[in-house]
Amino acid sequence: MKYVVVLYDGMADYPVPALGGKTPMMLADKPIFDSLAKKGEVGLVRTVPEGMKPGSDVANMSVMGFDPRKYYTGRSPLEAASIGIDLKETDVTLRCNIVTLSDEENYGDKTMVDYSAGDISTEEAAEIIKTVDEHFRNEIFSFYCGVAYRHCLVWNNGTTDLGKMTPPHDISGRVIGEHLSQSENAKPLIKMMRESYDLLKNHPVNLKRIAEGKRPANSIWLWGEGRKPMLPSFESLYGIKGSVTSAVDLLKGIGKCAEMETPFVDGATGYIDTNFEGKAKAAMETLENGCDFAYIHYEAPDECGHRNEPENKIKSIELIDKRVLPIVLDALEKYDDYKIMILPDHPTPIVTMTHAGDPVPYMIYHKKGEKDSGVSSINEESAKQTGIFIDDCTKLMPHFLGK
Repeated sequence: MKYVVVLYDGMADYPVPALGGKTPMMLADKPIFDSLAKKGEVGLVRTVPEGMKPGSDVANMSVMGFDPRKYYTGRSPLEAASIGIDLKETDVTLRCNIVTLSDEENYGDKTMVDYSAGDISTEEAAEIIKTVDEHFRNEIFSFYCGVAYRHCLVWNNGTTDLGKMTPPHDISGRVIGEHLSQSENAKPLIKMMRESYDLLKNHPVNLKRIAEGKRPANSIWLWGEGRKPMLPSFESLYGIKGSVTSAVDLLKGIGKCAEMETPFVDGATGYIDTNFEGKAKAAMETLENGCDFAYIHYEAPDECGHRNEPENKIKSIELIDKRVLPIVLDALEKYDDYKIMILPDHPTPIVTMTHAGDPVPYMIYHKKGEKDSGVSSINEESAKQTGIFIDDCTKLMPHFLGK
């Protein structure tokens, strides 16, 4: 038996006025996804436990079968694990976005123009982070380069008692002043953020980007604090070897901490221009090479939600259906039996441009257990109408695996 999860990050949504009150899932042309849903199990699942923030960290841990109420220690330590940082028990890590801020003189008066610095490339970002690290590194703080706009700060003997360190994608288009932590413990972090603007505004990478009509990466933004993760291995929990294929360090970090394979895929970007086919093929190769479980993560729908791009969110769903699912299903047909589960980790509604904790639609198809789900197309409403609801996130993976 082989098991595959295809995770469309942030796919679920609320009705979008610009889409006539429909959601991207409702409007997307996704014939393969819908055909599997017709012959499988369709329902809703709560992936974010009550009282926890609806981040991709918490939600993906839930979907992958790790109870975040037990194992979650913060987002950035998982990303640090992917980057290859050897953390001490006393270290605190923070996600370091490089962002585009507006040019008001006072830092607090600036607006969050772009949490991704105009989709900056990893190569450009590496030069920016090198400068940041050279300027700020000491025996307490050190910076490490990740992928695209996503990087990491390690704070020796740091604290996670920092007040509210706001995710930048939560405040797109807003003035940042009221979203800067006022905690005494956060003062050295906020100071670095403020100083980074003057350090980076005339950086050669940014001058070149501005000349090309692109947004500059003119500030760092620190958030997502946490300590060294202590996840059990996936195999110890479920008795099978697994893999995680993703463009983003967060998912790779969860996989590495859980002792799962995390194949590298050239051209995997985390956006709508990612190497869709390459990720699908890499995941299927892990099944051929000893794994029985493959988790394939696509970030694109989430990014489109954060950027208020309803048409691109629809397109991202359609691209996965057209370019990913055929590869996955063709590879699975060689096995005597298989199960495939398709779902988002959380909603990223276009109308709010940030994550939500609402239950999400899921679909499980079992080759030797086909049944009539009662739906002709899977979306937020049709999943609700089946009456199937998994309220406890920790039960989804055991249910899928039949454990």
